[in-house]
Amino acid sequence: MDLGLIAAVILAAISAGGVAYALFYPSLSGQARVERRLKEFATPVITRSAAEREAQNRAKRGQVAQSLKDIEKREKARNKATLEVRIQQAGLSWSRRQYFIFAAVMGLVCGLLALVASGKGVLGVVGLFVGLFGVPSFFLNQRRKKRLKRFSNEFPNALDVIVRGIKSGLPLNDCLRIIANEAQEPVKTEFRLIVEAQALGLALSDAAAKLFERMPCPEANFFGIVLAIQQKTGGNLAETLANLSRVIRERRKMRDKIAAVSMEAKASAAIIGSLPVVVALLVYVTSPRYIEQLWLTSTGQVALLGAAVWMTIGILVMKKMINFDI
Repeated sequence: MDLGLIAAVILAAISAGGVAYALFYPSLSGQARVERRLKEFATPVITRSAAEREAQNRAKRGQVAQSLKDIEKREKARNKATLEVRIQQAGLSWSRRQYFIFAAVMGLVCGLLALVASGKGVLGVVGLFVGLFGVPSFFLNQRRKKRLKRFSNEFPNALDVIVRGIKSGLPLNDCLRIIANEAQEPVKTEFRLIVEAQALGLALSDAAAKLFERMPCPEANFFGIVLAIQQKTGGNLAETLANLSRVIRERRKMRDKIAAVSMEAKASAAIIGSLPVVVALLVYVTSPRYIEQLWLTSTGQVALLGAAVWMTIGILVMKKMINFDI
């Protein structure tokens, strides 16, 4: 037989087998069924994965929102200090009963003074309310501000004592006891409370966190955060507290510098605010009948009331302009 014919038959058979293999093997091996099943389940799997990811994202966003709400609630609760906390922040050892007795006495005194000075019962009632509610609250706020200022001025020195003690090898608790015994008030009292809280079994970070509740100033908050982070992560506590002391001193320098720069504006505001009252008194001394029309006639009373309202608004605006929070 011709070799060319044999080769042609062999090649034809091989080609036919290859075509048959290509056409029928997927059906025989089940590959086509696998591909069909993959196409059927591919879209639901992807959709389910996307849905799961979206659910996880929603859950994370919900957790973050809940955490923010909790933080906001804690801040609101901290800002809404109770009467006992306000008394403690002012450095007083009064009880609620003693505070109410003080308020009642101030109310009676202010009411009697207003009644005697004016001879009118309405002004006496106004003086009673001012003495009963305004004077005690004003007294507590002023004591609190002065105590916070003394604490801010003395606190860097206490931090320096801790830094030097740690560098010399003393334990942190011994440094706190030194401050509780030898520091100036009110730092001495506050650190004594921290030492006493530790003696009762409270952790140092928790005791330092309570310092911010008694002394609501940034310095106390920074100190509590530093101790909490150091106990959880470790690190060089002496270097961290030294940096904190330097930052607090720089903040105090900036506050004093701003106070010095704004002193001219404060003096101008004081002159502008007191000028109408001074002029009214001088006019009353020189020409009493001329200025008496302001409170003897209805038109003058309305004008006097409007002037008082506008002067109050102007003073409040000037106070807002010259006060700076650091």
